[in-house]
Amino acid sequence: MPMPELVANLSTIEEVAPVDDFIRLRLISGLTPRPKEAVVKGLPRSLYGVHIHLSGESEEHKVIAMGRVVGDGALNFEIVDIAVDPDYQGQGLGREIMQQIMNYLDREAPSGAYITLMADVPALYKKFGFKLSRPESEGMFIIK
Repeated sequence: MPMPELVANLSTIEEVAPVDDFIRLRLISGLTPRPKEAVVKGLPRSLYGVHIHLSGESEEHKVIAMGRVVGDGALNFEIVDIAVDPDYQGQGLGREIMQQIMNYLDREAPSGAYITLMADVPALYKKFGFKLSRPESEGMFIIK
């Protein structure tokens, strides 16, 4: 199936994606689904959010890409929830989301802050200077 062409009606919004769009984008992009109750509680606690939407005759304000930053705002920042609608992947939207996040971190993260992420596609993040933590340290997680 050919990729749809991006239209001129794209807007980058420096806000966390709306709850229903957040849930939908995580699901269709292959990220682990999150319960709506947790999403409603967690999104307002984000340090920063950005999303891209398109509007047109058939799709009014459809969110097609998103990302956010969580953490304490001084010592630790974590980049999370980078997702692009599969119909629009490969067109630079993930790179645009990351650029907006890096602009935020350049403004807000003090010298010495620890900025982390978990990457399914490390190549994108390497372009922004991220390195694998091995062998100095290992990433770990637990899902409750």
